[in-house]
Amino acid sequence: MVLKLIDSTQAKSGTNIILDGEAYTVRSNDISKSGKHGSAKCRIEAIGIISGKKKVLAVPGHERFEVPLIDKRKGQVLSVGDATASVMDLESFETMELVFTEDLKEQLSADKQVEYWDIEGTKVIKRVL
Repeated sequence: MVLKLIDSTQAKSGTNIILDGEAYTVRSNDISKSGKHGSAKCRIEAIGIISGKKKVLAVPGHERFEVPLIDKRKGQVLSVGDATASVMDLESFETMELVFTEDLKEQLSADKQVEYWDIEGTKVIKRVL
């Protein structure tokens, strides 16, 4: 479910947008001024929230982007595997298998509390509390 639509000139640093079906966080947005014969152009640098990949794109100033709905929740780790961890939500007590990044592997262990994000139905562990 998309939260809202914004123009590319409104995509400030820290804004979350959807590019090619994946959620990204805008790092920088360089906006050129409109000229005599054309509209403003935006050069946007973004980092993938789930994948961590960097993406750079140049779009017209009137290009519209979707802003994803991100739900930040807390959970407790039940067990840790190679690339996934079994986490219980602290509000609904629902258990689920969530992916995590490589830099969190040493910090994760059983009975630790984590913050996980639900990004348009995809859940990922973001940090250890």
